[in-house]
Amino acid sequence: MLPINKHHGIVIPLDRANVDTDAIIPKQFLKSIKKSGFGPNLFDEWRYLDHGEPGINQKSRELNPDFILNKHNYRDGTILLARENFGCGSSREHAPWALLDFGIRVILAPSFADIFYGNCFKNGILPIQISEELTDLFFKKALSEIGLNLTIDLEKQLIIADDEKYDFKVDEFKKHCLIKGLDDIGLTLEYRKAIKDFENYYYNHYPWLIK
Repeated sequence: MLPINKHHGIVIPLDRANVDTDAIIPKQFLKSIKKSGFGPNLFDEWRYLDHGEPGINQKSRELNPDFILNKHNYRDGTILLARENFGCGSSREHAPWALLDFGIRVILAPSFADIFYGNCFKNGILPIQISEELTDLFFKKALSEIGLNLTIDLEKQLIIADDEKYDFKVDEFKKHCLIKGLDDIGLTLEYRKAIKDFENYYYNHYPWLIK
């Protein structure tokens, strides 16, 4: 898993509430269990004017010029700003896979769906809950001609906008995992020596159970 500690990026203002996981990555793209390749279909039904299916040549599809990801100022954005209850709906882990594959490393919103929130941490994305007032302020700046660039300092738990700094809360264990780039497999492998020692002990003391 890609670690994240200090991240600087352009903010993409997705001014919608209750964005569900089927909107993030529609159901027809869930056939693969690989974590890569979903980025081109992120927000597929909003991003394109035609209906998307697996195997379609993405370069031949017509983009929706009104959708925020297709606007020139935000195409290289890596910080997503949204409204409340982001990631609701089904628990599909493909949603954070698609966001990460597009290049999103941080999501700012007033609230998140619980399962989606947890899945973000397991896939190298930092979801940050911010107040409604700060959300409104960031939308105003991000939608302006100048746009909004933010620095996220996970170690110090700060959102830095120009000379302003805003604190945010994050679970210490989840913070540790993101900074170290540890998903569930990575966490298990930290105990590889203890696991190997147990296996050797087991094989030596109960050889009749090993076939």
